[in-house]
Amino acid sequence: MMGSSEGKRIEEVLSYPILLAERIRAAVDEAESFKLECGEVGKQVDRLLQMLRILVRFTTAAQFLYERPIRRVVAEVSRNLERGLALVRKCKHHNIFSRVVAITSVPDFKKLLNLLEASVGDMRWLLSVFDSENGGATGGIVLSLPPIASNDPIISWVWSYIAAVQMGQLADRIEAANNLASHAQDNDRNKKIIVEEGGVPPLLKLFKESSSADAQIAAAYALRILANERERVRNIVSEMGIPIVVLVLGDSPTTVQIQAAKLVARMAEHDPVAQDDFARENVIRPLVTLLSFETFVDDPKAQLGKQSIHSIVQINKEMEKYSSSNSWNYRPHMNSYSSSSMEGSSSSRGGNHRKERENEKPEVKLQLKISCAEALWMLARGSVLNSKRITETKGLLCLAKLVEKEHGELQYNCLMTVMEITAAAESSADLRRSAFRTNSPAAKAVVDQLLKVIKESDSSTLQTPAIKSIGSLAKTFPARETRVIEPLVAQLSSRDQEVAAEAAIALQKFAFPENFLCMEHSKTIIKFDGVPYLMKMLRGSERTQLHGLILLCYLAMHAGDSDALEQARVLTALEGADRTVLAQHPQLKELVSKAIYQLSLYHTGVHPQRQSYAP
Repeated sequence: MMGSSEGKRIEEVLSYPILLAERIRAAVDEAESFKLECGEVGKQVDRLLQMLRILVRFTTAAQFLYERPIRRVVAEVSRNLERGLALVRKCKHHNIFSRVVAITSVPDFKKLLNLLEASVGDMRWLLSVFDSENGGATGGIVLSLPPIASNDPIISWVWSYIAAVQMGQLADRIEAANNLASHAQDNDRNKKIIVEEGGVPPLLKLFKESSSADAQIAAAYALRILANERERVRNIVSEMGIPIVVLVLGDSPTTVQIQAAKLVARMAEHDPVAQDDFARENVIRPLVTLLSFETFVDDPKAQLGKQSIHSIVQINKEMEKYSSSNSWNYRPHMNSYSSSSMEGSSSSRGGNHRKERENEKPEVKLQLKISCAEALWMLARGSVLNSKRITETKGLLCLAKLVEKEHGELQYNCLMTVMEITAAAESSADLRRSAFRTNSPAAKAVVDQLLKVIKESDSSTLQTPAIKSIGSLAKTFPARETRVIEPLVAQLSSRDQEVAAEAAIALQKFAFPENFLCMEHSKTIIKFDGVPYLMKMLRGSERTQLHGLILLCYLAMHAGDSDALEQARVLTALEGADRTVLAQHPQLKELVSKAIYQLSLYHTGVHPQRQSYAP
């Protein structure tokens, strides 16, 4: 029933049980046995018939109808009416043979009457939800329990809330959206039920069309709770959620933009398809616009040099241009649905909220930037294309300034965004050339702030992404740029062994044989006293031992004649590592052998041919 009715119009779905009920009434009148029982069946069918007709009138008049519970309940009612019709028809006996075949008993009628009573209860609940004259969806949220949901009450509550979100008055829509979010928070099963029962479209509609910021916030929050798993994110995407979110983000009250940015972050975090689709809808530009809001006003000349001032002027022009735009028409990939249905609202509201944003409380402005930075972080994560898009919107300069002047969560989110962009640059020569040229003001500003965090911060949470970012950019630094190596070497002696290990990993990328300047960088690492720190790391945790050993091997291979290596007895240490660390990491055996061989060439009295490796 349910499966076969899914593709039918709701009028067709409702016409079937009405037809069944009318046939039962006729069969009751023709019954020759069990007339009392058939009469009781007729009474219940009359009640169902009356309620079905009321429901038909309501569905015909309703502008926005939530059909899911109607289809489920009516399918169950139809099944019970089919049973009733079959049983009542057996009570019309034509001959002795049919009397023998049609074995009917009072318990059969009792069972049928119980089923029909349950259907009456289901229909009564359905009308209470949908019929405004009886206090339904347009008159309040109904939380009574219909028989169909007696074993799983969450179903009926979800139906009632979704109906209220789609069809209710504004206050009820807000309350229902908040209740959906509350139930979704309880467990993933509830999230799955809300999505399966059609909760996403009305939430998106409320988020897009409502004139109430509270309603938009409630809808966005519920959607964000649902969007913690790939398939549910895909459901939001399939319901045209991405262009709606981008539209609302572009021009709405600040509190709504905060929730929109958080929703972007959550969806991009859990689904690479959403991550790509958001970028295609050009969500990055409004995110950078909002993140840059008032960022360069206070101190336009701070630490960014003459060339950077020009960049600041340009970015301020861009921010003004996009903030005052009447419609976000730069979205080239909007399909016919999104462009036609959204253009009207965006053009009428465009730019209306910039002044409001300027007058917002500082903590609200801060929360907006935190949310936008997190969204950019999730969009950049693992994506070369999105990272490139961020750099093309002057996002690097903005991120550098915020890392410099902010603290806490905003500074962390900006650092994580930079870390993802630099990781993408590490794997993409094109991105390195376009965004991290040595004469780029934005690249210089980013590097300056990363180094400042590495040197001055006492938080490993902040130091770690900064260290990783410098390591990812290792191929972009010329040999003379020794200032980026010195703070990394200093962190090899960090009390936090994870920070020390990350510093060693970053320095490995400078000394890695495939780095064109590996020999020069290796000598610089030694010059800044990296060798003693690395020798200490060999006595640390397993992770620090491993990465300290790898970096020592690179130094030995590229600067084996260094006195610092000989004085620190690195050769002896490597020979010892052959028996300890390599037992756990046998893949390093060849690397250690190469390093031992290279060092032995410069040690008096040592015969290279006796070592375990000979090139």
